[in-house]
Amino acid sequence: MTSVSRPLPRLVPAEAFADVPADRLLAVLEAVTMVLTLPHHAAGRVDAIVVPTGQGEDWRLTDAIGVWESGPAVRHLLVANTDPAERTYRPLTLDRLRGLGLRRTDGVVLQAEPVTGTGRQAAWVVERVRALGIGSVALVVSPYHLVRVYLTVLRACDDAGVRLPMVPLPVAVAPDAPVPETGAAGYDLVAGEVSRLLRYPGQGWIATPERLRDYLRWLWAEHRPLLTGA
Repeated sequence: MTSVSRPLPRLVPAEAFADVPADRLLAVLEAVTMVLTLPHHAAGRVDAIVVPTGQGEDWRLTDAIGVWESGPAVRHLLVANTDPAERTYRPLTLDRLRGLGLRRTDGVVLQAEPVTGTGRQAAWVVERVRALGIGSVALVVSPYHLVRVYLTVLRACDDAGVRLPMVPLPVAVAPDAPVPETGAAGYDLVAGEVSRLLRYPGQGWIATPERLRDYLRWLWAEHRPLLTGA
């Protein structure tokens, strides 16, 4: 996995996409559509809930904890740490999670050290998946960020030779709610995510459109009962 030379801005103007070929934009739309429309209710049937923290968005944690507390069959709650340079950063501790509603602590695994970047969060998730024998996961993230997280974890899995079912579970948050770190709304942050979805496959950070298609073909062929509950 290669490194990104410099962080891309979170707020990107529409004009930045003026010269992007239509087929590349279509590939992003395809990924967003096919990932976000995977059955969310399947999250109650997975081995582990995964939540990457960041941007001061405690609603990611609150929703993940809610799913965890209401699903006793789920064996693990994996919480990835974030960048200590963020203005809203706070240490990731069990006490902090208890303040957000956590009661069931057996099976909760926290990433001890802060990390920079979704790619390093994903690498930690894959390490925990292998070490704990986790067979399926649900990714709990804010809607504007969820597809990139999904593709980042998929890329980390592929690079590590791991294949497992992943269910997306968007956080229930209004699209115009200000994100604590920047004050920008989810609406405002979509363009920045699209710019990353366009650039990051070539830099080795997220799965390519071809890898995603192959993965979704496998997921639906091999794990339809998990997805549908049939």
